[in-house]
Amino acid sequence: MNSSLESRVAGQLTRRAFFRRSGLGLGAMALGSLLQRDAAATGRGGGLIQPLHHAARAKRVIYLFQSGAPSHLDLYDPKPKLKEMTGVDLPDSVRMGQRITGMTSGQKNLFCVGSPFDFKAQGQCGTEISGILPHIGRIADRICLLRAVHTDPINHDPAVTYLFTGHQQPGRPTLGAWASYGLGSENDSLPAFIVLLSGRGGQSLQTRYWGSGFLPSRHQGVQFRGAGDPVLFFSNPPGVSADTRRAMLDDLNVLNRDQLAAVGDPEIETRIQAYEMAFRMQTSVPELMNIANESQETLELYGAKPGEASFANNCLLARRLVERGVRFVKLIHRDWDHHGGLPDGIRTQAGLTDRASAALVLDLERRGLLDDTLVVWGGEFGRTSYCQGELRRESFGRDHHPRCYSLWLAGGGIKPGMVHGETDELGYNIVKDGVHIHDLHATLLHCLGLDHERVTFRFQGRDFRLTDVAGKVVKPILA
Repeated sequence: MNSSLESRVAGQLTRRAFFRRSGLGLGAMALGSLLQRDAAATGRGGGLIQPLHHAARAKRVIYLFQSGAPSHLDLYDPKPKLKEMTGVDLPDSVRMGQRITGMTSGQKNLFCVGSPFDFKAQGQCGTEISGILPHIGRIADRICLLRAVHTDPINHDPAVTYLFTGHQQPGRPTLGAWASYGLGSENDSLPAFIVLLSGRGGQSLQTRYWGSGFLPSRHQGVQFRGAGDPVLFFSNPPGVSADTRRAMLDDLNVLNRDQLAAVGDPEIETRIQAYEMAFRMQTSVPELMNIANESQETLELYGAKPGEASFANNCLLARRLVERGVRFVKLIHRDWDHHGGLPDGIRTQAGLTDRASAALVLDLERRGLLDDTLVVWGGEFGRTSYCQGELRRESFGRDHHPRCYSLWLAGGGIKPGMVHGETDELGYNIVKDGVHIHDLHATLLHCLGLDHERVTFRFQGRDFRLTDVAGKVVKPILA
């Protein structure tokens, strides 16, 4: 069989080729609809939702994710009664038979343990924050503290998956991917969704935590690294100039577009755009990642040091990214998982993150960016009021606690200087104004000008959305 005939036969045997040749057939119509919808989300400055569902208060999001679940009881939710009851078994009337993990379910006693840290009223709002977060304490008048966030999963991986996709089962798009899909990008030389990592140890991180799921893959997060090439395989190999690379891409694009015309696979279009984006990034990213050209005052504000990989450097990079139009920046800082040695461990992590977290808010504010940039700080769930393992005067641990925990927001459309939600006197159950993860998602999308019930994607015969079949906007915290 000659190559021409073989090509025609192969084309006739492919499912996509059949749909393509079906003219007005249902398959071609459906495929064309998907391609048109996806193309709408690729242009600079515009995404799938044009116009927006309502006026947006935020144009972009910086999510400071504290992986491992920091203890709300030692950072943001003071409980004098819990301190009084240290060494006393958690009352059955508080637990009410609720599920706990296998790490503590076999303990003979669930001894209450209060925080070893003092809390202080901060700012004009008087919000009480732990003394190990002095810098965040100083921005109390700029943040909205949610003290009654709750989630469904009780273990790390499903809880992180739930926090960013709205479902415990892997495979769905993440929050940043939905933002990219709905709003598009404001910069054609940088991805709409960028991820920065810091910290060592702690829970393992999966790339699906910033994946696009069943959305077109152009919406997945792109991980930037703190040392070496900012993106893997970013630099041209020795002997390959920019002109040579451009010529190679031009030839490759011709082949890819021929293949796209032949089979109609939208992922081929994604591949073409990825190659073009990578080429443009070779010019834009080196300048972006060079924080040495920031003023000494700014470096000191964050505690950033050029050339190092740190949460402080990443916070400064996040500000530089949103200045350049990046839609969603996710910073992940590891090692908040304190099942033992909590006092020393949480003090260490607070020291690594407190200054830069506050600096980011202050820096955005002084540059006129805070009003339309939404900053979020928090983990995947909270920590128990009772001790895991041996309770010692200078050391103890806390187990996972999805029933309630604290998280704060600042900027784009959020009321500053307020506390929303309340837990009981032991910090174990919610007594007022609970905020479920679906509610958090609905509120974040609302600030971006999107109705969470109307941002959908049809997959396997169903219209999926970030909030699944739940979620309500938390209106009391909106400015």
